[in-house]
Amino acid sequence: MTAVSLSPTPARREVLARRIRLLVAATITYNVIEAVVAITAGTMASSTALIGFGLDSVIEVSSAAAVAWQFSAAEHAVREAREKTTLRIIAVSFFALAAYVTFDAIRALTGSGEAEGSIPGIVIAALSLAIMPFLSAAQRRAGREIGSASAVADSKQTLLCTYLSAVLLVGLVLNATLGWSWADPTAALVIAGMAVKEGREAWRGDGCCAPSGLSALKTHAEPGKAEDACGCAPGCACCN
Repeated sequence: MTAVSLSPTPARREVLARRIRLLVAATITYNVIEAVVAITAGTMASSTALIGFGLDSVIEVSSAAAVAWQFSAAEHAVREAREKTTLRIIAVSFFALAAYVTFDAIRALTGSGEAEGSIPGIVIAALSLAIMPFLSAAQRRAGREIGSASAVADSKQTLLCTYLSAVLLVGLVLNATLGWSWADPTAALVIAGMAVKEGREAWRGDGCCAPSGLSALKTHAEPGKAEDACGCAPGCACCN
């Protein structure tokens, strides 16, 4: 076992922290707009999937706000101390989304409501599909380099928005073109399943990335067990 310091320098940590704050601010701004459009359009069209997508945007704002709170601290040690609380907020946000969307999707599938087509919903889903991957990738890289599981988890929340956008877009287009109203709540259930998966990963992600203030260990004694620059073993939830 050879100890190798994989921690970024204090100056580099500040650059990364500032980058994360900017990315989080951009994510919050976009998601506020996305939430207003999606929830309004979803309510008008009685679309469970579209309303669920809008609520995911609200939850993503709360997730990003938690990361913003964590990285608002000037001292690196304080940011690390806030890591676990931030991860818990992100995880609970995922679970809350899954519970609501599942309930409303089942209600729609049992005949309590039938979704109409929504052109604004299709537009916002397509726009999110184009924007979200770039925000997610940028924050993920910064989070891994600084060794922050919460920043990585929040980037996965943003990436989930990409998946949700694709699922939502398919459901809305099928409903609008073929009249398949069942496609909307079915898409919502897929959204709920993704949210549960990401929530579980966020919940246990607090022990995944090694604190960037510590030296990580690079092992040569156990092949296949080497850790990456985030201090994560292959297959670890926060770095996949």
